[in-house]
Amino acid sequence: MCGITGWVSYRRDLTTQRKTLDAMTETMSCRGPDAQGAWVDRRAALGHRRLAVIDLPGGAQPMEVPTPDGPVAMVYSGETYNYTELREELKRRGHRFATDSDTEVVLHGYLEWGEELAEKLNGMYAFAIWDSRTEKLVMIRDRMGIKPFYYYETDDGVLFGSEPKAILANSLAPAVVGADGLREVFTFAKTPGHAIWEGMRELQPGDVAVLDRNGLREYAYWRLTADEHTDSEQETVAHVRDLLEDIIARQLVADVPRCSLLSGGLDSSAMTALAAKQLGEQGESVRSFAVDFPDQEQHFQPVDVAPTQDTPYVHAVQKHVHSDHSDIVLDGAALSDPAVRRAAVGARDLPVGLGDRDNSLYLLFKAVREHSTVALSGESADEVFGGYPWFHDERREADIFPWMGGGGIRLDFSASLAPDVAGRLQVDTYLKDGYATAVSKTPLKDGETGLEKRMRQVCYLHLTRMVQTLLDRKDRMSMAVGLEVRVPFCDHRLVQYVFNTPWSLKTFDGREKSILREATRDLLPKSVAERKKSGYPGSFDPSYLAAIQSQTAELLSSGHPMLELIQQAPLREAAHALGPEVGTHQRMGLERALDLATWYDLYKPEIKLD
Repeated sequence: MCGITGWVSYRRDLTTQRKTLDAMTETMSCRGPDAQGAWVDRRAALGHRRLAVIDLPGGAQPMEVPTPDGPVAMVYSGETYNYTELREELKRRGHRFATDSDTEVVLHGYLEWGEELAEKLNGMYAFAIWDSRTEKLVMIRDRMGIKPFYYYETDDGVLFGSEPKAILANSLAPAVVGADGLREVFTFAKTPGHAIWEGMRELQPGDVAVLDRNGLREYAYWRLTADEHTDSEQETVAHVRDLLEDIIARQLVADVPRCSLLSGGLDSSAMTALAAKQLGEQGESVRSFAVDFPDQEQHFQPVDVAPTQDTPYVHAVQKHVHSDHSDIVLDGAALSDPAVRRAAVGARDLPVGLGDRDNSLYLLFKAVREHSTVALSGESADEVFGGYPWFHDERREADIFPWMGGGGIRLDFSASLAPDVAGRLQVDTYLKDGYATAVSKTPLKDGETGLEKRMRQVCYLHLTRMVQTLLDRKDRMSMAVGLEVRVPFCDHRLVQYVFNTPWSLKTFDGREKSILREATRDLLPKSVAERKKSGYPGSFDPSYLAAIQSQTAELLSSGHPMLELIQQAPLREAAHALGPEVGTHQRMGLERALDLATWYDLYKPEIKLD
């Protein structure tokens, strides 16, 4: 796991631009705390920050292979889980390897198969290969978009990086946010390919982008497809279990300490139990971590996405699988620390997030990193198996993204916009257009109608829109502290298989995530196997609310320029209300205002609404 960046220019001599490359690379020092590397020739400059996970001494980057017609060099971020099989195949084809790293396998795979290499990889990855033989840059991102990749076309080439901040460190890419960028900021429905910065694009999941002297072209090597599902209920459950066994085995491979992120929900508990089973066969135990808050039992407030507290279920799993477990307890002072907010906002490059849930995720990962370098997460199982409440009620029928509103957490952030800004941005229209576009791209089987058709659309919306926001959040917060988080439920084989499982089969026991529950029931305590969906927890510590109220009151009196974007009267009311009178939406308004101001202070963006 690493941070990558680079610059290709067909009219500049980049051997004179090492200082700029180093500045771009340095922005991602947190993503790769173990080493920094650079590779530069006249037309291409590649930068790399390394987090060593596999082949600690041998996987240094950028990595180069000399050929008779010129070198081929690569910067790579992520993990390829089938690299051992690919290495053996490449050896049979005559390739020789100097390291045990997956990076070298991917680079030799390009030499053998070219751009078609992408179709052979199983993993989470984003990488760029400069082929000096043809003066071509090849950029590839994993199928689900687990690892981020951004690029910015210049007048004679391209800038790229794992994060926007790497690109913005180059003077060719000014920090400008236009109307569409702000529309993306104030919605919770990430548009594939869009970045909030003017002129910047995100390489879409499952895409290859190729730059040569004729320009840049991007094409898909993988998309979800609608296929016939012929397996019975029993066969489906068995196949999902077999897939999960294989996925977990692959994703436990590392030369550094590993652990599991355990919430006590079905997803993370099943994953932890499978890891415990496999490690137990090797004479090891699994290390697990959970987040908690002081006096949570006293202050907890249930909502439909999080109806129960995690801790009792976490401890039930810990006892059942005998994990080496730690609870990371975060109090209001830690969560409200402006330095923590600054770190979380800076990690995401975004001005609006999920408030204390972002801050706590950052602090959880920071604490985990003191013990482990690799963590397994249950992220995305709800999108794959249909776990959210709105999969199962009237919200699934609405002509808008089903997760918009409801559940006590308002995910439509545009409600906080100042009236004149809201009028110019027309976020509702942007959302409706984005929804219509997303639905129109849903792959359908011939003759698919009624509930099955609608639920395929709902699943597709989650797998191509919502999951992107959550995966990006997970990657940024973890890599900000040098922690590699792996997401087994995003293995494309599992995603594709379950996507084509009929909705009636996904809910065969009348509940959410029926297939996953049945496939792993034998590994879990009964209380956990039967637990309803409960999302990542928030803190209800009164001291946190008091602190952000005080910080917001100070912000309002400061005349900060970002206050022009949002409504100040309701913000002022929330900042001065008594704690029990502050509702969930008001509290989130406080957090959004603080996030916006922090983002502005970090990036000094130029805002263009026209």
